[in-house]
Amino acid sequence: MSQASEAVLLKDHLKKLRLPAMGRDYPECARQARQGKESYEAFLLDLANRELEQRQANQLKRRLTEARFPVMKTLESTDLTKWPSLDGMQLRELAQCDYIGRGENLALIGKHGTGKSHAATILGVEACRRGYRVLFQTAAQLVNTLVEAREERLLQRYLRKLDRFHLLICDELGYIPFSQEGAQLLFQVFANRYERASLLVTSNLAFAEWTKVFGEASLTAALLDRLTHHCHIYEFDWESIRLTESLKRHHKKGRKRAVAATATPSGSKKETDQEGTPNPS
Repeated sequence: MSQASEAVLLKDHLKKLRLPAMGRDYPECARQARQGKESYEAFLLDLANRELEQRQANQLKRRLTEARFPVMKTLESTDLTKWPSLDGMQLRELAQCDYIGRGENLALIGKHGTGKSHAATILGVEACRRGYRVLFQTAAQLVNTLVEAREERLLQRYLRKLDRFHLLICDELGYIPFSQEGAQLLFQVFANRYERASLLVTSNLAFAEWTKVFGEASLTAALLDRLTHHCHIYEFDWESIRLTESLKRHHKKGRKRAVAATATPSGSKKETDQEGTPNPS
């Protein structure tokens, strides 16, 4: 069999075996192996590594898409100094996702604009990178979906779907109060995950104020009892980052305008002198 025929047959076999990275990269790997006089085993290992890396990249892409993050935020692109009470060491420790393996929860509590959703997204992305399935939903989105699923008699199916996620991020809990039905359904989700899978909840309300959202005090107490039993709680108690940055930009623009207004225009002194100098003729 000719070398060309072997190449065509090999490519076809790799395609049928669903090894696309090997099919794409084997000519380059073979060339490098011949030049470096590598063993057959080293050549095969290089090909297998490329296939594995490609599969891992594809799986990560699918997990990130499935998570439905509203905006992509990553640990490496974040200025951690903006969160004074949550130092970089704490966040990097959480990014290891050990709490997910233990079925523990996270609660990020603080007023709006302090970066809670940003931090939740970072931790969700890190969980995806470590092979965990993640779903990011605002509390309002989650409750609306639960109510619709019940109305369509698909609630149990949707609850089973939620059970497949290792980390459920419930963002912005506290901005919109729930109906009695919505509160009960969200309680059911939280209760189902108790000591089985992790929750990450962000809220602008202190726990004592959650009755404003859930209405019934006994239901709120039962929900908090399950959420906080195995939970890491972080308070985002600094000023709004968005407001602080907006004020800085406003003051910077104001200073620039003030400097521009007080500066002498280029050439104005020269023109004045020329106008004030008598014409010798």
